[in-house]
Amino acid sequence: MKIAVLKERRAHETRVAATPETVKKFTGLGAEVAVETGAGADASIPDAMFEEAGAAIAADATAAVDGADIVLKVSRPLTSDEGGPDELALLNAGQILVAALNPLMNKPQVEAFAAAGVTAFAMELMPRITRAQSMDILSSQANLAGYKSVLDATDAFGRALPMMMTAAGTIAPARVLVMGAGVAGLQAIATARRLGAIVSATDVRPAAKEQVESLGATFVMVEDEETAEAETAGGYAKEMSDDYKRKQAALIAETITKQDIVICTALIPGRPAPTLISEDMVKTMKPGSVIVDLAVESGGNCTLSAPGEIVEAHGVRIVGHHNVPGRVPVDASALFAKNLLNFLTPFIDAETGALRIDWEDELVQGTLVAHDGKVVHPMLTGDGG
Repeated sequence: MKIAVLKERRAHETRVAATPETVKKFTGLGAEVAVETGAGADASIPDAMFEEAGAAIAADATAAVDGADIVLKVSRPLTSDEGGPDELALLNAGQILVAALNPLMNKPQVEAFAAAGVTAFAMELMPRITRAQSMDILSSQANLAGYKSVLDATDAFGRALPMMMTAAGTIAPARVLVMGAGVAGLQAIATARRLGAIVSATDVRPAAKEQVESLGATFVMVEDEETAEAETAGGYAKEMSDDYKRKQAALIAETITKQDIVICTALIPGRPAPTLISEDMVKTMKPGSVIVDLAVESGGNCTLSAPGEIVEAHGVRIVGHHNVPGRVPVDASALFAKNLLNFLTPFIDAETGALRIDWEDELVQGTLVAHDGKVVHPMLTGDGG
């Protein structure tokens, strides 16, 4: 069995889908691994390190993919209409693609995988069950995004975060509000607390309260009958009613005026990010305040944020960096690559090195989006709500 690891070609993508550690594990299982030259450069992994781990270095993507059973990527393949090389054209019928494919927002590409005869696994659809925790790319990458969001905020903030008592006077601690207490939000809370800020957080899920308070932050939310059903079976936040959104917006408008830094992390799978901060709210913030919008690439939680930009508006800096996990590429690559390794290992025969996918496995069924020339995931075929 051959596994191909491709260089990422999307703008702002610095991660790689394998590391020397995971290459060693794959070759130890009897697989042949081909890594496209330069694939790990942005993650500080030169070709020589992959070679030392047992990989063959392919001169280009075509050579890497040639004869491969499995193709590993971080981001979904580029298409010609996106202004880059047509990466889908590299793949052949019968090959297996494992990557973050964002299928709910890119159904036409999933249909293209099916038409090309490619079997595609979208790793962000991994079921949130105990057995799959070590394979969950959303959690591993969101954890780093939450950490980095606080560092990006401090970089844009003109003050210190902790209280400092000096001979020249006392510096008051900064106040940080984290909007959304998922994996990214909880790590942002923990990081801001470690840096000495006074932290509060908001989320529509009542279950988040205990987690937020366990990290030493104050929980802020509208509590009514709707919040009892604010979480999906998979642990994600549901989109709330317009009436709830109005109540929450009023509470946030009151809270946000007191904040120095706001970290926005709210995402809804398969839908544009919910709007949490309006321009009117931004106007009420103190001069020099900072907003970091981790949802900017999905439409943004702040109406004024812009992908890849730091917007100055009404005396507030609104940070909207692309691909925040990719701003910590070494660790992000290591965790992402381990997620893929953990997913594939059970399906590799330890004695022969052959691939033996159990198509009835719930992790396979949860992530498989295209197979045998068809789009197969219930969320894409209309059978899964």
